[in-house]
Amino acid sequence: MSEFQNPQQDPGTEKRLLLAFALTFLVLMVMQPLVSRYVQKQPPPPAAPEATTEAPTPVVASAPAEAPPGPAAETAVATVQAQAESEVVIENDLYRITFTNRGAQVKSWVLKQFQDKPRGQPLELVHALSAEKYGYPLSLWTYDAALRKKLNEALYVTPASGTLSAPADITFEYAEGETSVRKVFHFDHSYVVQVETSVTHKGVAQPAYPAWPSAFGDQHTPAEFAHSRVVWQNGGKIERLEAKKVSGGNTVPGPLHWAGVEGQYFGVVFLPDDPDDSALVTLHEGLEVPADPAKPEGDKKPVDILGAATGDPRGHTSTRVFVGPKSLDVLGSVHATSLATDQGWSPDLKGLVDFGFFSFIARPLFLWLKWTHDHWVANWGWSILILTVIINVALLPLRLSSMKSALKMQKVAPQIKAVQEKYKKYKFNDPKKQEMNAEIAALYKREKINPAGGCIPMLLQFPFLIAFYTMLTVAIELRHAPWLWIRDLAAPDPYYLLPIGIVVSMFLVQRITPQAGMDPMQQKMMSVMMPIMLGVISVNLSAGLGLYWSAGNVISFVQQILVNRSGFGREMRAEIEKRQQKRKK
Repeated sequence: MSEFQNPQQDPGTEKRLLLAFALTFLVLMVMQPLVSRYVQKQPPPPAAPEATTEAPTPVVASAPAEAPPGPAAETAVATVQAQAESEVVIENDLYRITFTNRGAQVKSWVLKQFQDKPRGQPLELVHALSAEKYGYPLSLWTYDAALRKKLNEALYVTPASGTLSAPADITFEYAEGETSVRKVFHFDHSYVVQVETSVTHKGVAQPAYPAWPSAFGDQHTPAEFAHSRVVWQNGGKIERLEAKKVSGGNTVPGPLHWAGVEGQYFGVVFLPDDPDDSALVTLHEGLEVPADPAKPEGDKKPVDILGAATGDPRGHTSTRVFVGPKSLDVLGSVHATSLATDQGWSPDLKGLVDFGFFSFIARPLFLWLKWTHDHWVANWGWSILILTVIINVALLPLRLSSMKSALKMQKVAPQIKAVQEKYKKYKFNDPKKQEMNAEIAALYKREKINPAGGCIPMLLQFPFLIAFYTMLTVAIELRHAPWLWIRDLAAPDPYYLLPIGIVVSMFLVQRITPQAGMDPMQQKMMSVMMPIMLGVISVNLSAGLGLYWSAGNVISFVQQILVNRSGFGREMRAEIEKRQQKRKK
């Protein structure tokens, strides 16, 4: 191992020090004549003035032009600030927005075509409690918390006043000290608002992003808050983050086609004019709300408040913002600005509606349901019933295939048991077990039996149930849609009639469906416990899904009666009775 040398003992250190001293001495010797000559040319200092009672005038004050400009002189701006808080209202057929000049932000954003049933009035999309605590819509978010507070509490100046009708523009300006701000909004006849913001602080353009930092006004219960997500689209990929994955103040870099925050039925999406140079800041706060909105003074539960801010990190931000319903018809009419790298491809906002893992089934189901509503019956409840009938009739062959496969398996059960008895003395990893599997496979092939034939048809029905559940959960069209005694197909049945119908209908279907290969005691337990368990689960599900589920059970009950009266049904029941008699012996 080579020896480590102390830097102070480096052989070249002394030489370098001597060279440095020599150069320093040489520079001093050369500069001395020059300094002396300069001093000799200077005029003698004036005699000290006699003491007076008047203070001398400072040089800087008498000759400001000769004073070197300091930082304050470079960045100070003329003050532009209102003396009092005021409001201005802008509206079209879709919304009524109330701006305050304090922070040049939105105090109220009413969607005229949607109702807030608990309050019996048009939907206020600004959640008052969370907005008051964490910020109002279209406030500005900056990385500097002090600057952020200043921008959102200042009194801006605007020439607009009273109530305006779209199309219209509203401009807000503020300047004081080292800060100047300009916010411009353009309104048309759609749900989209054009937003331009620019903030200069100490002579430097600041990234100040328009934000929606609070919850939605239709969120009253903890369950409704749980639907919040931060969502964005980059190219063809859509990302969603639920509350537990959202970090407050975290930055998602661009390019971004669109980005924002969504609830169950409504969303706020920013569409940057320059997607390549854009960024998303995710916001996450906490709040306590009543567990039961009808008892505001009762128990409180913590909920997550998600928000989003989007803008240009270079400073000036120009973006559009969509604030409205998550309706496919509406979202399909709003397109993002094209990215140069995408060669003009401009996605719409349909991806804001999340149809879940089985979206390839759920989306066509919804479009089919909507077509039925628009062309057959103008009621969403009856449209669900029509689809339920058609789907269950279409799935009947799968149901029959499953039952036939179960019957065949029941017939060969004694032969399979004999083969298993023949090899039961061998261990699981014994090579002889491979011979057993080969004999069973040969038996299946000879009898033309598919071992998975009994479960695959039933598994194919499962995606339809999940897809229907997801579709009914996210479809805003079912929000407050009535049907018979149901006032809102998107909410649970207030009288629990549909959950009771699910329990009763499932019990009846279980009772009349032959269960080949199942022990009688097991069949009794399944016919009682499963309906009760699923009935309890359905209590909190939407009435629309309960209608689909209970109606599907009724249709299955009718189908099973017809199957039981057929030759196949009689054959299956005879086989089950034969098996039960053997067990008794």
